[in-house]
Amino acid sequence: MYGLGGRSRLRFLPLAPPRYPVIPTPSHPAAPAFPLAKSSFDLHSLVDEQHDSAARPLAGSPMIDQQKHLSRRKMIVGTTSCALGTLVPGTAGAKPKKTATFVLVHGAWHGGWCWKKVRRLLVAAGHDVFTPTLTGLGERAHLLNAEISLETHVQDVAAVLEMEDLGDVILVGHSYAGMVIAGVAEKAGPRISKLVYLDAFLPEDGKALRDYGPVPKLREDGWRVPPLGPPGAFNVKEARDVEWVGSRLGDQPLKTFTRPVRLSAERSGAIPGVYIQCTKAPVFVEASERARRRGYHFAELLIAGHDAMITKPEELVRILGELT
Repeated sequence: MYGLGGRSRLRFLPLAPPRYPVIPTPSHPAAPAFPLAKSSFDLHSLVDEQHDSAARPLAGSPMIDQQKHLSRRKMIVGTTSCALGTLVPGTAGAKPKKTATFVLVHGAWHGGWCWKKVRRLLVAAGHDVFTPTLTGLGERAHLLNAEISLETHVQDVAAVLEMEDLGDVILVGHSYAGMVIAGVAEKAGPRISKLVYLDAFLPEDGKALRDYGPVPKLREDGWRVPPLGPPGAFNVKEARDVEWVGSRLGDQPLKTFTRPVRLSAERSGAIPGVYIQCTKAPVFVEASERARRRGYHFAELLIAGHDAMITKPEELVRILGELT
């Protein structure tokens, strides 16, 4: 290199021999200023940085700013990893639980949207979750027509199991969807590990929903069944939930209530069942009693009301998690 004063002499500094990596501790100067989380902190990147520190250029080197930037980025990534480990309660340092595949089927007048809170919690716990919307409801309301029947909705869910190639499924049906999941069990029994009836109709062979209670008053066209009432009819009371649910409830096609389901002991009857009772409505009290006589696992969530997935999602997920 040449300067104003003439030729200058380059000095080459010998590199220090590599040191063994030092695991940072609170007393060590290299220890980071943030707490370590065993489950998520990238220890290898930190050790590599310690190892490379012996050969770092002296201050004033053209590379020093770049290396400082890289070092800061490693610390930011490590800090972010630690923080993410605390987003889901109980994940940092906890033993992984067995994960499961849940298919959650909504009841009459609702849509896959109603599982939003439950889906988020189950996914955060590591489970695979599918929330199909039945034809003519929710985001598929534009398909509503008089020919949609219980068989249509059974096929909706059976197709999800087949097209997604699902197996060992915990199939959950809320309210009217007790009829649906029973029918799905007949079509796709080998793919299902458990049937969960959430404050739901528990059908018997050859019976339709109208055999367990009267069909609500129809609209003028004679085939659309309007919702039972405002969200309060489903025990939804929080103002934010009332607005959310009320803007999404839609008409139910009549044939979903009048067509019977065909069941057999060899197929649907061979799958273990669970009944979760959320209300004292006579039809669901009677269903829960029959479930217990069948030997189903039984749970109560009476503090939730009928739409438990909306009003008490954490408590419902706790019960569902025990089934895995």
